[in-house]
Amino acid sequence: MKIFQPLYDRAIVWARHRHAQWLLFGLSFAEAVFFPVMPELMLAPMCLAQPKRGFWFAALSLLGSVLGMFVGYAIGYYAIEWAMPFIEKMGYAAQFDSIKQQAAANGFWLLLIAGFTPIPFKIFTLASGAVGMPLLPFFAGAVIGRGKRVFLVAGAIRLGGEKAEAALRKHIEPVGWIALLLFAGLIAWLYLRGHGA
Repeated sequence: MKIFQPLYDRAIVWARHRHAQWLLFGLSFAEAVFFPVMPELMLAPMCLAQPKRGFWFAALSLLGSVLGMFVGYAIGYYAIEWAMPFIEKMGYAAQFDSIKQQAAANGFWLLLIAGFTPIPFKIFTLASGAVGMPLLPFFAGAVIGRGKRVFLVAGAIRLGGEKAEAALRKHIEPVGWIALLLFAGLIAWLYLRGHGA
């Protein structure tokens, strides 16, 4: 029984929808503030559906993320007490103090590497706001840190072209099951870590 092939085909159809780019923008904004779904999950099928517009989609995703990151920064700066239950519920309270210390000392460099850590980027933006990191290094680090992720996705798909799309379509079932198992493992790890196991 195929499960992921129909979902993949549906994602490609949605990626060609006339409002898809604005949905990507909204998802990127929301993810940078509170939403748990990475925008790359929508960006990748959009780039596959329209490879020549991939860098435009990446730029739009980055713009939404950056605007959302400033909201996250403002929440960290003005209302971190309100955000702490959310951070605790996500299971990142222990890392948050360490990230705050690093943001205060080396915020720009921290944001450069934050895009490739398993910790959601919103935790870094909240921490940057909580310690009052200067806005110019925050903006530069956030744009480069987040930008390299979305442009890497768009660039890889552009380079791979139709071969990448054909390979993904051919192997979507095992790729989907592996991704699902990795996600389940991550959830289990966060649960066990949160319960002191």
